[in-house]
This record gives sequence, structure tokens and C-alpha cells, in this order.
Amino acid sequence: MSPRRLPTLPAHPDVTVSSDQRVWNGRFPLDVVKFRHRRFDGTLSGEKTWEVWRRGRAAAVLPYDPVADAVVLIEQFRLPALAAGLGPVLVELPAGLCDDGESPEVTARREAGEEMGLEVGALRWIGSFLLTPGGLDELCELYAGWVQAPAANADGIAGHGGMAAEQEDIRVRVWPAAQAIEAVLAGRINNSVAAIGLLWLAARRSVLRQEWGKA
Repeated sequence: MSPRRLPTLPAHPDVTVSSDQRVWNGRFPLDVVKFRHRRFDGTLSGEKTWEVWRRGRAAAVLPYDPVADAVVLIEQFRLPALAAGLGPVLVELPAGLCDDGESPEVTARREAGEEMGLEVGALRWIGSFLLTPGGLDELCELYAGWVQAPAANADGIAGHGGMAAEQEDIRVRVWPAAQAIEAVLAGRINNSVAAIGLLWLAARRSVLRQEWGKA
């Protein structure tokens, strides 16, 4: 991914910024911001210092096949999961950061192609979600996307994907929708975006199949 332009902290009538310093300017910059904000009682807070990791806008898509009533999910290694005490291979949705000038819809379709080799048809917006609002500005636009699930073996494995240039190692797996929903309800899916998408599907599955003409 080429370097992206990240917006400066926008002005807000209830926030007074005394300093905004970039202390790391790598692929994902880190800013240290000193500020005061309006409290609920109307007074200004004391000065606070927050570190803000700048990642910007992102998009993810829950690939759903309404004919097979199946979702297509990915599995990949995540070092921070290991640091958190979890198994390092997570079940996830195809997702990524938006390139400069790229709409979230285009990002979602691009990531599904790069990570799964799948073409997404109709998109249904699920919502906008801050992943870690205590220290990260990444805002993820989440969609459900119509796909035709690929052929899979008895374990549901449909192959591997990812960008070789980025050393991505991604396994693609087809899940019956009911099984994937049960997995997230049982706490077996730890990725927050995947969990949100599957819980949304649990509530909107029949409606989505009707909208896409596959009831």
C-alpha cells in the first residue's frame, strides 16, 4: 500500500488542543495530543495527553451466498492476538484500509478479490465502527456482500489467497451461515469486525435473502 494522506485533527467547539505532535511517521503515524474537552457538567477538563495511532478509513465485507446460505471467511496469523494471550490465527472478514481517493465500497470489493479471489455483487451497508476508540482513529465501514461461494473440501477449505508481495498467508473457508453464527454466539470468533458482521447476519438473514431474491 502506498503512503496515504491522513487528515489533521478537526476543530470542535468542545475541544481545545494545546499541542498536536507527530512522534512517529512510519506507515501508521503516531500523534501525541494535549487537549481539554467540555465535561458533561459544562466545565472544561484538565489538560489530558493522549496518544492517537493514525490509520484512517477502512472497509470490510461479510461475503454471503444466499443460495447456499453460506458465508466465506478468512483465517490468518495476527501477532497482536498472540500478545493478547489468544491463538494467533483469527477468523476474519476480508478488510483493509482505503487508498487515497478510494471509496469504502471499492475497498471492500478490492479486498475480497485480493484476499479471497471472489467477486462481490450487491453490497448492503451494515454500519460504521470505531475499532479501538481509546487510541486508534480507524473507522471501518462494514458491508454484507453477495457472492457465489467457491467449492470447498469436507473441512470447508476453499483455497488460499492474499497478496504475495505483502507476504500474506490467508486461508479461505466456507461456513454454513448457521454454523458461523453459532460460533460467534459461543465466543469462538474473536475478531470484532467479523463478530459484528455475523451478529448482524443473525438478525437480518431472512430479510437479506428476500432482498437478493433468494428466499
